[in-house]
Amino acid sequence: MEETLFCPKCGSIMVPKKDNKNSYMVCPSCGYVEKKAKVILEEGKQKKEKKIEVIDEKESSENALPKVEMECPKCHNKEAYFWTVQTRASDEPETRFYKCTKCGHTWRDYS
Repeated sequence: MEETLFCPKCGSIMVPKKDNKNSYMVCPSCGYVEKKAKVILEEGKQKKEKKIEVIDEKESSENALPKVEMECPKCHNKEAYFWTVQTRASDEPETRFYKCTKCGHTWRDYS
């Protein structure tokens, strides 16, 4: 395990620095340099980031949403798409949004 080195002047944590041939520790607060310190600098492998699938607006609207039997308050159609969003505190239920499959009217249900 590598030993943490603190600045003898101000007590801040020293950070490793490397120039052409030498490695040393430097205090970022006061600039104190410790050239006698044994510093091992390793270049780590970067982890590959996971790609996030983005669905464009056309795909995300009707094709990706589930349908339920719900009467539209505007046109009285009996079918609507729905989705939920946590709009209030986490200890309260989610807000359920509906979109009419016929007229496109959107409304919400707080229950």
